[in-house]
Amino acid sequence: MLFSFPSRCAKLARIIGVVALIAALGACSAVKLAYNNLPEVSYWWLDGYFDFDSTQTPKVRDELAQLLAWHRQNELPKVISLLRDAQGLAPAEVTPAQACKFADGIRERLLAVTERAEPATTELALSLSESQLQQLERKYARLNDDYRKDWLDRTPAQVHEKRYDQFLDRWEDFYGRLTEAQRDLLRQQVAQSVFDPRLAFAERRKRQQEALAMLRGFSTQKPSPAEARAALHAYLLRIAEPPPGPWRDQQQALLEEGCRNLVALHNSTTASQREQAVRRLQAYENDLRQLVAAR
Repeated sequence: MLFSFPSRCAKLARIIGVVALIAALGACSAVKLAYNNLPEVSYWWLDGYFDFDSTQTPKVRDELAQLLAWHRQNELPKVISLLRDAQGLAPAEVTPAQACKFADGIRERLLAVTERAEPATTELALSLSESQLQQLERKYARLNDDYRKDWLDRTPAQVHEKRYDQFLDRWEDFYGRLTEAQRDLLRQQVAQSVFDPRLAFAERRKRQQEALAMLRGFSTQKPSPAEARAALHAYLLRIAEPPPGPWRDQQQALLEEGCRNLVALHNSTTASQREQAVRRLQAYENDLRQLVAAR
């Protein structure tokens, strides 16, 4: 879709689009319940952005249901394979290259879902009215206000503390309680991070304005579905693969930093913490296997 998807689970990282949530369910609790209810939950989330009319509503509901059915059959087995790979890595020490390879695998799954949703997203984009685009603009404004309060209105120390709390919650859910030394390592990683919330906010607003301009162009210029899909694809590609510049540099730096930090923390864990991680991964895998079998 044309916006960032806010996390519905405490451990779920922000990703692009409602459809990408499906591929990241291994990071949530209550996986089966959340997965099976995705079409309904996603519909109401999207409706908050666009206020669908009576013609759009059944189409959107049907497309979300079809997307979930496709994902269950085609993508869940690939996500399960990723979880199996992670289980093989978890008991031993890992390298940044291994961590980044795993991250690339997750990214491929997210992009596959986004690509699958392009035709339906294009059809919806071409049907939006000016009043719905104004609704989207207001939604963007509210989300930006929330972002300012969460990140830009805080001191650097408060930003560090917020990020530390997020990472601590995530890793303790995975490994169990961290030791004081591990917590100190986590604080050091956050303090030394290249994360720049102001740069992220500037990019966020830029992409929002691009989306609004593109959608208004669809409304006034009446492109063919093929032309509209090409424009949408290019837009999504710029998000997935930013053009050269400060934002692309930051994204690459954050990716490399994330791989290094994960490796440093994982390699500091005890045998019991790694066993906890394997059990958590196995539980995710078991839930996803049951979802595949239930189709």
